[in-house]
Amino acid sequence: MFTGLSAFPLTPFSDGKPDEKGFLRLLRRLTDARVDSVCALGSTGSYAYMTREQRRRIAELTTANAGDIPVMICIGAVSTEEVLRLADDAQQAGARGLLLPPVSYQALREEEVFGLFETVSRNVSVPVCVYDNPGTTHFQFTDELHRKIAALPAVASVKIPGVPVDEIEAMDRVRQLRNGLQDGVTVGISGDVFAANGLIAGCEVWYSVFGGLFPRMAKAMTDAAVAGDFDSIRVQNSYLEPFWALYRKHGGSFRVAAAVAGIMGLTDADCLPRPLLPLSEGDRSEVARVLSTLDLE
Repeated sequence: MFTGLSAFPLTPFSDGKPDEKGFLRLLRRLTDARVDSVCALGSTGSYAYMTREQRRRIAELTTANAGDIPVMICIGAVSTEEVLRLADDAQQAGARGLLLPPVSYQALREEEVFGLFETVSRNVSVPVCVYDNPGTTHFQFTDELHRKIAALPAVASVKIPGVPVDEIEAMDRVRQLRNGLQDGVTVGISGDVFAANGLIAGCEVWYSVFGGLFPRMAKAMTDAAVAGDFDSIRVQNSYLEPFWALYRKHGGSFRVAAAVAGIMGLTDADCLPRPLLPLSEGDRSEVARVLSTLDLE
C-alpha cells in the first residue's frame, strides 16, 4: 500500500466535534477515484485536536467505507503509551498501515525518537510509515536516523516533507536518502507544492492533501510518474501553480483545504477545530476565484 497516491482527507468539524457526514462525503470522492490508499487522521485530518474516542470513530468510519482500498491511520500522540493505545484502536478498526509522527511537548532527542519507533515496531502487526514533518513536530530527522528506523521490522515507508526546487538536486536528495534505507522501504513525498519534483525524482508515493480533495487529478499525476511521463507531470504542476500559491500565502495546506471543502459544499464553511479559525471572507473569495479558473473535480 506504500506506492502510488495516498490521499489524506480533511476531518471536518461542526459544532465542536467531527462532522461524520462531511467526512464521508470527502471519503466517497477518494473511493470513487480509486486512489491507491487513504490516510485518515493526518495533520489535515486534525488528529491532534481529537479525543481517543473521536479518533477511533473516524478510523472505524474510514475502514468501513473505503471498500478494498487500504487504509492508513495516524497514531501520533505526545506519550508512547497513548501511541500504543491508538495503534491498537487503529488495528482493531482494520487499518492496514500506521502513520507515526514523533509528537512531543518537550523537544525530542534522536535516541528518544528512535526509541518511540522501536517500541511501536515491537508492538504492532501492520506496517508503519515514518512521518517526517518538522513543520508540525519541530523535530528534524537526519538521514542516519532514517536509516536506523528503516531497519526496524515494521517500518515500510518514509514520508518526507519536501525536496529541492531544482530537479537534479531533488533527484540527488531522494537518491541519497534511499541509499541509506532498508531494501523495500519506500520514499514518499508530501508537501503538495513539492510533489511534482518528488515524483520526478523517484518518490514511489505521493502522500497528498490535494489528493484528499481532488483525487482524480492527483491520481493522474502519480500514474504519470509510474509511466515515466514526466513532461505530463510538469504540465499539470504548472497548471496548478495558482493553487500552490494559496498554500504559500496561507502557511500550508490545512486552512486552504478547509476553505476548499466548504466552498465545494462538502463541509460547513467553517469546518476547523478550535482554536483554529477559517480564512477570512476576502481570502475565501480568493480561493473561490482560483477554483473557478481551474478544471478540478
